[in-house]
Amino acid sequence: LPEAIPLTIAFEDEHLIVVDKAAGMAVHPAPGSMRGTLVNALLAHCGESLSGIGGVARPGIVHRIDKDTTGLVVVAKHDAAHHGLARLFAKHNLERVYYAVTRGAPKERAARIENVLVRSNEDRRKYVVARNAETSAGKNAITDYWTVESFGQQAGASAGRAAATLLECRLHTGRTHQIRAHMAHLGCPLIGDPLYGKQRAFKAEGAHAAEVATVVEAFPRQALHAAVLGFVHPITGASLRFESAMPGDMAALLAALRGL
Repeated sequence: LPEAIPLTIAFEDEHLIVVDKAAGMAVHPAPGSMRGTLVNALLAHCGESLSGIGGVARPGIVHRIDKDTTGLVVVAKHDAAHHGLARLFAKHNLERVYYAVTRGAPKERAARIENVLVRSNEDRRKYVVARNAETSAGKNAITDYWTVESFGQQAGASAGRAAATLLECRLHTGRTHQIRAHMAHLGCPLIGDPLYGKQRAFKAEGAHAAEVATVVEAFPRQALHAAVLGFVHPITGASLRFESAMPGDMAALLAALRGL
């Protein structure tokens, strides 16, 4: 059903719309999130013009970001735009940049992660790296990351490693939970991640460590933001690139981490 929910719109024409999604908003209705989704808001904003390919529950939806991930999402207004965008995503002919704040740091400051992600047998909500990629029914997942900023030093057994890290991640595939699963696999889950975050105390050295730990432990969602979305318009052929500023809660988290 249409719901008059305010949206932050980065771009809109008669073919598609790019929305800067807030945290806490699911992209489309699903069990547990049947109302208040991006689809509900777009039905009110766009009327009957959304692409019908996604069906009743997912009109216009070409790709998703998680409910508690912020940032840029493109939605098709008609079937031709939907088909064109779907081809771009299928061929990975888009620029997608995310910023992630991790608990700890990866061993390498910059690297490409390439492996196969499958559903976890222990928790079907999660995705994990397949032990045997050749026999796995999972999907190939590729993420490039760079260390933008490191914060403090870990205390205890991991002394000498950064206590937290701001990473820039570029997706070459778009698997469910890709960045969250990849960072957890590297031993540096996203701060605030309720599914992949290791349930251990945030331990850092320094005079302000306890104060910063309080901010980190209180962060209410995975610290992940879809900051850049670039693609060639599937109808007009124009080159489009959009940037979303760091959301306020992540900016405040980074400000606290800089106190280490």
